Amino acid sequence: MIYTYCPVCGEKLLDKIAGDDGSTPFCPQCDKFWFPTFSDCVIVLVTNELKEIVLVKMPYLSQKYESLISGYMKPGETAEVAADREVQEELGISLTSLRYAGTYWFAKNEALMHGFIGTTVKQDFKISDELASAEWVPAKDAPQYMFPDNPGNAALAVYRNFIREIY
Repeated sequence: MIYTYCPVCGEKLLDKIAGDDGSTPFCPQCDKFWFPTFSDCVIVLVTNELKEIVLVKMPYLSQKYESLISGYMKPGETAEVAADREVQEELGISLTSLRYAGTYWFAKNEALMHGFIGTTVKQDFKISDELASAEWVPAKDAPQYMFPDNPGNAALAVYRNFIREIY
């Protein structure tokens, strides 16, 4: 989000040079720069000992395609805590390990996605109301169910990272 008015005092912001950052919205009343902000999200590829991964259907994203567990970070959370929380909330399972898989820009929502690969043992899910379905799928078969590849597809980027690790 690019600010037009100061979130503190409501004053209309002016453009002012902020060093190497160039022209940046500035509040003369509060004497403060307001740099653009964006949301932080997590996206988690959950895998098991059989080289299966969890694919979920989220009706608010698509009726056709499946994806990985994802969600917004809450203030005060680390990306790791948010990743573990999202898996617990959406699938009702615990992870035995979690490793970072990179960051990905999701332009549609102006969000920075922190990718993870989480490991657990194969088990049944207790899915949240947010999901229409969740299933274990052989990792090699997953792309046929997922959103088509494009530069903003963080799920396939995390998936490719995982595939490089196991094959």
